[in-house]
Amino acid sequence: MNQCRLRSLVRMRRWGTDHHILARLALRTIQTSSQLGGTQDLDSFASGCSASYIEGLYNKWKRNPRSVDESWDELFSGNERPKRQPLQATHSRKYRRPPVERTALKARLGERTASGGGASPAPSAPPSDWKNIDDHHTIQAIIRAYQMRGHLAADLDPLGIVGPEKSTSIDGTQRYAAKQVLRQHYSYIFGDLNAMFKLPSSTMIGGNEQFLTLKEILDRLERIYCGHIGVEYMQINSLTKTSWIRDRFEKPGGLDLTKEEKKLILERLTRTTGFENFLAKKFSSEKRFGLEGCDIMIPTIKEVVDRATKQGVESILIGMAHRGRLNVLANVCRKPIADILSQFHGLKATDSGSGDVKYHLGVFQERLNRQTNRMVRITVVANPSHLEHVNPVLLGKARAEMFQRGDTRGNKVLPIIIHGDASFCGQGVVYESMHLSDLPNYTTYGTIHIVSNNQVGFTTDPRFSRSSRYCTDVAKVVNSPILHVNADDPEACIQCGRIAADYRYNFKKDVVIDIVGYRRNGHNEADEPMFTQPLMYQRIRKLKPCLQLYADKLIKEGVITDGDFKKMVSDYDKICEEAWTESKTVKSIKYSSWIDSPWPGFFEGRDRLKLCPTGVSTDTLKKIGKIFSSPPPPEHKFEMHKGIHRILALRKQMVQDKVADWSLGEAFAFGSLLKEGIHVRLSGQDVERGTFSHRHHVLHHQTCDKVFYIALDHLYPDQAPYSVSNSSLSECAVLGFEHGYSMASPNALVMWEGQFGDFCNTAQCIIDTFIASGETKWVRQSGVVLLLPHSMEGMGPEHSSGRMERFLQMCDDDPDVYPDTCDADFVARQLMNVNWIVTNFSTPANLFHGLRRQVKMGFRKPLINFSPKSLLRHPLARSPFKDFNECSCFLRIIPDNGPAGKQPDCVKKLVFCSGKVYYDLVKERDDHEQVESVALVRVEQLCPFPYDLITQQLELYPKAELLWAQEEHKNNGAWSYVQPRFDTALLKNENETRCVSYHGRPPSSSPATGNKVQHYNEYKAIINSIFGELTPENKKRLEEKIKEQQEKAKAESASASKSSPPAKSGSPPPGAASASPTAGPSPRKPSITYPSRPPKGESSGKKRSGAAPLPDFTTTPPIARIPPTIQPSRSPSSPAHDGVTPSARLESSGRGRAGSAPPSDPALKVTVARSPSRKPASPGHDGVTSAGEGSLGTKRSGSAPPPTRSPAGRGPSQIPSFKPEFVKRKPARDPAASKSKTQKCPRETDCDPTKPEP
Repeated sequence: MNQCRLRSLVRMRRWGTDHHILARLALRTIQTSSQLGGTQDLDSFASGCSASYIEGLYNKWKRNPRSVDESWDELFSGNERPKRQPLQATHSRKYRRPPVERTALKARLGERTASGGGASPAPSAPPSDWKNIDDHHTIQAIIRAYQMRGHLAADLDPLGIVGPEKSTSIDGTQRYAAKQVLRQHYSYIFGDLNAMFKLPSSTMIGGNEQFLTLKEILDRLERIYCGHIGVEYMQINSLTKTSWIRDRFEKPGGLDLTKEEKKLILERLTRTTGFENFLAKKFSSEKRFGLEGCDIMIPTIKEVVDRATKQGVESILIGMAHRGRLNVLANVCRKPIADILSQFHGLKATDSGSGDVKYHLGVFQERLNRQTNRMVRITVVANPSHLEHVNPVLLGKARAEMFQRGDTRGNKVLPIIIHGDASFCGQGVVYESMHLSDLPNYTTYGTIHIVSNNQVGFTTDPRFSRSSRYCTDVAKVVNSPILHVNADDPEACIQCGRIAADYRYNFKKDVVIDIVGYRRNGHNEADEPMFTQPLMYQRIRKLKPCLQLYADKLIKEGVITDGDFKKMVSDYDKICEEAWTESKTVKSIKYSSWIDSPWPGFFEGRDRLKLCPTGVSTDTLKKIGKIFSSPPPPEHKFEMHKGIHRILALRKQMVQDKVADWSLGEAFAFGSLLKEGIHVRLSGQDVERGTFSHRHHVLHHQTCDKVFYIALDHLYPDQAPYSVSNSSLSECAVLGFEHGYSMASPNALVMWEGQFGDFCNTAQCIIDTFIASGETKWVRQSGVVLLLPHSMEGMGPEHSSGRMERFLQMCDDDPDVYPDTCDADFVARQLMNVNWIVTNFSTPANLFHGLRRQVKMGFRKPLINFSPKSLLRHPLARSPFKDFNECSCFLRIIPDNGPAGKQPDCVKKLVFCSGKVYYDLVKERDDHEQVESVALVRVEQLCPFPYDLITQQLELYPKAELLWAQEEHKNNGAWSYVQPRFDTALLKNENETRCVSYHGRPPSSSPATGNKVQHYNEYKAIINSIFGELTPENKKRLEEKIKEQQEKAKAESASASKSSPPAKSGSPPPGAASASPTAGPSPRKPSITYPSRPPKGESSGKKRSGAAPLPDFTTTPPIARIPPTIQPSRSPSSPAHDGVTPSARLESSGRGRAGSAPPSDPALKVTVARSPSRKPASPGHDGVTSAGEGSLGTKRSGSAPPPTRSPAGRGPSQIPSFKPEFVKRKPARDPAASKSKTQKCPRETDCDPTKPEP
């Protein structure tokens, strides 16, 4: 369409000034853009064409036609006509109409007048050979029809079931092109076939000839577009690419092969078919998912390998399903045939793991390519039965190899993906993976897709498995050329392989080869296909194999003799027999010999059981914190959002106070690894800013597009690269991509963060079949990190749970076996023997150590961490710098270091918990004044279970009742995992009679409720089951706290409003001046207050016992505890994260937040007013605003909001009462169990004054 419009406007320019404005308007409509890796296709009508660009080319061409490209010269060529005079009535073409006599003109005028007026007749056409012009236009339309729709009439099906019907022309020639191709020009081909026509510039079928007869034109178009190759390429919006494809297919002789090339094809086809025949002969009843019927796929892949290595490719990665995998291993990778045959013998493995079936295994081979005499590494990635889910894994692995090789254009690494016809169009991960092809941080600069098209999916016909004509139509979304080819024409398949390799080399784009064949056997060799496809398999039984057909063809052409062919067959059969004899001598197998990611050199000289320290120096923290909290340097002239100024000012204040919140702790982990040369990659939806607007690693210029600043890229001059990128709205493909990236990058920290933890369910296949079991099945390690936001905060079923129970269920540690905790390497050995690590961090320091431990271990394990939401800004969820220094380490559990931990004999209840619920329990324990009688222990690492530390806590509190508290439902969360392990730990002590009781929500099929009132009632029931109801004394104390807090807030707000003048319009926000090095006098730094409860024994002037002292991170006086809906977590005069002071939130006590309810107690009737200057939060994945998930404007102290009262007066009392469920299980006694002392872990339990208290 754009080409036609451009040609029209060029003609308008030639006609004169009257059409000049119209031409300019038409030019302006052709403005689109396309970009990949900083390069553009300048000839593409969808890559930056603009009116000024084409106008400049046209003016340049007028001055000198040779100064522009030949294609533009052809477009602009033509005789320039003189400008038409305004009053000139003659035509502007060469031919001018002869003058008309006045008498004749008067006569015509008289006739018109006499007839009563009316419209004047249209001027007669100038005399010319208009029939010849129309014929040429028709020929051009016919050529265009073949180019666009010729594939519809191509002879692609070797079975002849699906295909066009031939039509006979007047010369007796049968042609495939029917009405569906030629449409309105169909009847024209039955005209004068000997008429001579000049060929247009849009075709290359003439070669050096400019004129051809109609018969020759049709014959050549038939051979090119309606033969055994059907080309779909006219959907591409690039003139350069379409012209390149025409040049390869249309030029006469462009698809011819030499005799030597034909003999090589036959040799490779002989090996392919011979291998399948040998397996069928030796293992007739074994499943092997043979390639019979699509044998030519192997020579096609080998042709791509030859072509790519000649172009400089050093590493080729192949991803495929089960069909034909053994043949690929034998004939493409050159895996020894004896090793493949030994997999059929059922031998015992000498190494650990479960192994996998032979047609799922991967391989890593480095061999010499005999055709190019160059070394090439070929990797076949192991794949489960989920067919296409290997695609993103392969792409991620290829991208990582490109990064390691410094290959920024895909010149050294080539990914090849082999698909099945039914899975290519049926599985959504194909579409998701395709859309990664042009994304800057995910592109592999072109992937070659080869479809083994059997024309049947297991037992389903194509007419029932897809709605599109072709199974490859999904590739059109990225404008990939699609080459359909008949599998029984080996030469056509080889040519398609060559063209695909060259296209990818030249344009760095995806290309698809659709090899249309058949499946000679059933879905597997033991399957009977006649049950469901009787007619198809009647034809298949009568059809000769492709090898025999091609051999007969070459014998007929005289390329080889019958003896040559028989010798080829016998020679390869001899090779297979020798391999068979050798395979019988193999007595055992090793799973590690089939690894696809061997990591050469990574394990050499490395002590796998050594846990290196994870702490860093305070100077490093200060350096990272200073840069991370500073705006871009002044020379960048970077204009930031005013909210970013406030965030950076608060970060700077935290660095000065030597305390870190969640975002700062994460930045410390990333920055310290970058300093040590460790590449860090963070990917996922909205990770640059963070779903909850806490990260802000990428700062965007507010007035200039595509201008951004990443502070972590400017830490050290010799630091490793840092990659943080928002992904497409896909979980399955993106997580698979990051897993593949981690497979090839053991010395990198690779992380995927879910927008919400709930959304990982759409990537469950990648999690189950690759991440959870990959090492067990394929001896393949991965250090990928999954960050899944998880907590029950009343946001509904799909924004609450990361499905912790699913990950814990897939952990392979035995719950009934108490490990040997006396082993000096117990911690490292426990990590090494489990399939992955599951954590629920509650402090920034533990997040810091946990991420660094991923790289410091002597092996690699996936880490599943359930990230916080409201804890990102919780005033208590912060860590001092001493928890990050060299004397600190990762804490598998965090014991109670308050009054309860110092007086364990006085503790009545020992509550184990994990994650955010700890902060709820801390607040409620304080409110109930049970600080000395209830001990809270956080389990930070759930899997592997910290038996040694749990046993120490059980022994420390011998008289305490044991409880497990969680905010999830009973059939969710960690209870199902920890309960049998607690029993195992208790059984270790023969004198132990206690058991662990459950305190949480009851079982539910839904992860969470969407009703705020029900959510609060559930929360309240959990708290009451642990601490009991609030006593009158408790309530009175809370009322006094609230009144004291109100009076203090009002007083400070009044004093602040008197002392500070009103801000001028356009002035920078608080903290902006201090953050800028060029600003004037620094204003008062915003103070940050952390704990909001009074010190021990102080509450409105009264002494009390049981209040826990809190860490004194700052010198700011503490604030009295008030309910979470009204509690300011910092001093009233200091700005919050969103710039709204707590005094502004408290200035209106009569107006409540929309959707919130007044407290049930009249004495607690205080509301928070939202600042009118506050901007609404941006929506999340499905419209849920980030403000709803622990936003900056709502500061919660870990508890749920109070219930909402309806306008009709129906309060929570009318809602069905919630009955919590308490379970006590006494562990079965094992009389044989003996008591043994557990070893203390000095890194986690010894009281060392040089180490920080958690």
